[in-house]
Amino acid sequence: MRPQPWRLEIEHCTTFTYDPPARSSYNEVRMVPLTTVRQTTMSARVEITPNSRQYRYWDYWGTQVVAFDIPASHPQLEVRSVAVVDTGPAGGRGDAGWGALESMGSQMAEFLVPTPYTAWTPELVAVAEGLRTGGPVDTVEAVVEWVHSALQYQQGVTGVHTSAAEALDAGKGVCQDFAHIGVTLLRRLGIPARYVSGYLHPKPDPSIGEEMAGESHAWIEAWTGDWWESDPTNLVAVGTRHVVVGRGRDYADVTPVKGIYAGGGDDTMTTTVRITRTPRD
Repeated sequence: MRPQPWRLEIEHCTTFTYDPPARSSYNEVRMVPLTTVRQTTMSARVEITPNSRQYRYWDYWGTQVVAFDIPASHPQLEVRSVAVVDTGPAGGRGDAGWGALESMGSQMAEFLVPTPYTAWTPELVAVAEGLRTGGPVDTVEAVVEWVHSALQYQQGVTGVHTSAAEALDAGKGVCQDFAHIGVTLLRRLGIPARYVSGYLHPKPDPSIGEEMAGESHAWIEAWTGDWWESDPTNLVAVGTRHVVVGRGRDYADVTPVKGIYAGGGDDTMTTTVRITRTPRD
């Protein structure tokens, strides 16, 4: 039976505390879920404290960006995003062969070349060559399964600047690392691949109205005649539990919050995500 669509309400709050206070700051956030063939964003808002005028645009990769600046001194900055999204099951995978992928090389070039996060080290090249099996679809599945088994999920071992090679060397990491390794291997094999940022509901069958601690999450998309999603961290089908916010070459293209501030001292960041499955009627 085909899974029924879900409606999810997501609240994502990131707070920066500055000591001493920041004299001014300039920021952009990528927290607004996309509308795609698999999901529809019903409503979305971003709240900034201290209050600031927002400027919205879609970046080169198709992600909605909210940009703002705070010219006055502030000891704390809070960014709160609230969205309601209808999600559905995964779509088709396409059935393009290796020849079709080679002919698409110039159009998909940006998703076929390495980046600082997805560099082709000798170890990763050797792994990739051992995973080519049958056609592109079978190879994508082999890569996703290998990444899932090769890396142990553990927080605190890697950071937001960790590359695929560094995560593989550590043997441990989080969803960002699973996604970077998967993207690296697929690109080396000639399969266009992109990094996906979003949210994951932690339960496969949550009760309606049950608010839970959600997760910022990352997974991958591969092109085999069509873009299709895979989750190497959890080795589950991407569908109603997953909410897409942005896509790009790697984490640097979809960073949820980035900016600069004037003022000395340190800053600390805290992030919470709350997610609720709500009625669709």
